[in-house]
Amino acid sequence: MSITGVLLATVVVGVTGCLIGLFLCFASEKFKVEVDERETAILDVLPGNNCGGCGYAGCSGLAAAIVKGEAPVNQCPVGGDPVAAKVGAIMGVEAAAGVKQVAFVKCSGTCEKAKNNYEYVGTTDCTTMAFVPGGGPKSCTFGCLGFGSCVKACPFDAIHIIDGVAQVDREACKACGKCIDVCPRNMIELVPYQEKRTVVSVQCSNKNKGKAVMDVCAAGCIGCGICEKNCPKDAIHVVDNVAVVDQDNCIGCTICAQKCPKKVITVFKKATQKAQA
Repeated sequence: MSITGVLLATVVVGVTGCLIGLFLCFASEKFKVEVDERETAILDVLPGNNCGGCGYAGCSGLAAAIVKGEAPVNQCPVGGDPVAAKVGAIMGVEAAAGVKQVAFVKCSGTCEKAKNNYEYVGTTDCTTMAFVPGGGPKSCTFGCLGFGSCVKACPFDAIHIIDGVAQVDREACKACGKCIDVCPRNMIELVPYQEKRTVVSVQCSNKNKGKAVMDVCAAGCIGCGICEKNCPKDAIHVVDNVAVVDQDNCIGCTICAQKCPKKVITVFKKATQKAQA
């Protein structure tokens, strides 16, 4: 190939590259999406866990929703009040103080207390138990299966299987709700953290009647209603044969826990992280 051909090819390639570059620059300016500076600022102060606990697809989704007015400035459960205050400052509004929450497992059926129908050997994942006879080896069809789907789902290492039941580390929990979403038994809920008052929660989900509950677990709510009768604030009621605490009305007096004959009402005392059953 002659030197003239080489030079011509070089010029053609160079001119083509320049034209493509100019076209891309024009296209980027023509079709660029304007991003509100507040969105970038909010994204910088969000934790960046992208856990989805806020209900949006990651922190960027939440930042965009806040700027659009589709989400409140305190929507991030991981950042809590400190992050809400920073986001509020960016948006020029005052962030309302939120109630810190943590996950609570409504089951006390440990290996010693819960009965099994058979010994199970196989995949250790709660979500696969729907394909196993009886929905799993445990006799109680409402309680914790103990195979740790919630453990795998938690991005904060805040929940672990201890003695056959999922237990929440209340200090590590960020209330993202991942464990709630993945639990096939729907027996994990969010309850207030004990910052301002003692918190009581019923550690059972069994909706069967008393004798049927005792046939499968020694630590189940029998729906006797003693807690309901003794509550001074009408904050606990037996619903579908199991006691349920109305956290908005509860004052943390713990009378229900003291009166419970099966001792399945857990008490998280104010200013301490020790639970009492």
